[in-house]
Amino acid sequence: MSGAPAAPRTDAPRTEPSRALPDGTVVRLARRTRVADGGAVLVGGAPTRVTRLKPGARGLLRGRRIEVRDAASRALAAHLIEAGLADPDPRTLPAADPREVTVVVPAYGRSRQLGRLLDSVRADLGDVRIIVVDDGSAPADASAVGAAAARHDAEVLTLPENRGPADARNAGLRAVRTRFVLFVDTDAVLRPGTVGLLLRHFADPALALVAPRISGLEAGRPSWVLRYESDRSSLDHGEDGALVRPHSPMAWVSTTCVLARVEALGAGFGAGMRVAEDVDLVWRLVEAGWRVRYEPAAVAAHEHRGTVRSWLTRKFVYGTGAATLARRHGGLAAPAVLAPWTAGVLLALSAQRRWSVPVAIAISSLAAARIARRLPEMGRPTALATRLTAYGVASAAAQGSALAVRHWWPAFAVAALFSRRVRRIVAVSAVADAVVEYARLRPRLDPVRFAVARRLDDLAYGAGVWWGALRARSPRALAPVIRSR
Repeated sequence: MSGAPAAPRTDAPRTEPSRALPDGTVVRLARRTRVADGGAVLVGGAPTRVTRLKPGARGLLRGRRIEVRDAASRALAAHLIEAGLADPDPRTLPAADPREVTVVVPAYGRSRQLGRLLDSVRADLGDVRIIVVDDGSAPADASAVGAAAARHDAEVLTLPENRGPADARNAGLRAVRTRFVLFVDTDAVLRPGTVGLLLRHFADPALALVAPRISGLEAGRPSWVLRYESDRSSLDHGEDGALVRPHSPMAWVSTTCVLARVEALGAGFGAGMRVAEDVDLVWRLVEAGWRVRYEPAAVAAHEHRGTVRSWLTRKFVYGTGAATLARRHGGLAAPAVLAPWTAGVLLALSAQRRWSVPVAIAISSLAAARIARRLPEMGRPTALATRLTAYGVASAAAQGSALAVRHWWPAFAVAALFSRRVRRIVAVSAVADAVVEYARLRPRLDPVRFAVARRLDDLAYGAGVWWGALRARSPRALAPVIRSR
């Protein structure tokens, strides 16, 4: 890409993914995968696809699971995993030796949190090598960091100045001699068994990195901000495991805690990146042909920011990373990805004219008919095509709502001063988003404060996106992608 900084190299996998799963592995269909046409058709994945199983393959699928026993079941399981239709059960994968793991902890002060983390590392992994990278802490803080590391028999690698988390992790990575490296931040705590479960996934030689679920660290009397973050943190990707891919429901994972294959990382994180370095690494690994996985059965806890100021500041900083990602990865950082027909539906409905609903219905009907013609032979293609079209419209509506109240809110705020229709779009988007998320999460927060927190979250992140775009003098981070599938 013209003008983009050089990204660190990541090595492509050297093993065929189809041979990744050993005998005895159980692969389960993802929760969002639907079985249709009497078990002959699977619908789901990322992007959504319709897969018709051959008669021999149908017999291998027992209920919603496949057990790998031979070449045929291994090939089917690998295909379903690669398509995002199924995930391996890590408890059925062979255990790995934790002595193959080196732990790298970037630290900038926060010696108390470091001590707490190292307690959990020793409890979970025992006598493994730990490298604490002091990222230019002030002298008093550096002394406390060194003392905490010494109490846990951890090495300290000191950087002369603060360079940010990417450079600190890279410095630690260069000292690693084991096959795997666990990157974990000082404000995290490992739950028992977390790393052992993650390690099992590396029975797949095409896997580069796996991340656990990030939960909130319980506090005695949590503030409303902490209660919101515990249920709606941007670090928590939910209860469904998945492959991580750009432009999918699981587009990235946080490096708050990740386990990685050293040979896949090359030079590691993007040099000098202080934000979005985790997304950048994941996307480069996927581009190089590696797999990246999210495993919610493994859990690490995180100390969320508990004050309004620190919370909103962090959301703003997250938003500024969008411009860097757009510079490095182009359209992968787009705030919305729409098919031409779903973009047409959104535009028609946004016009709020008498013809808007009939035109939206007409566009959707044409799309459903086109999808039905492309479906594999099945008993009721129209019913499935209608369902897929409805999913497309719902996804487009959610993305359009996010544009109005999150990514593009400064522009919508100005336009709302002059347009009743824009005010209506903003109001409906804000309320609908809060209601849907509240119903989905059932948070430990009343609806009003949840709705307020949700809007503050979006305002801070969106402001960061615009600030980053202005600094980069490029609107790429704000531009949606229109593409045919």
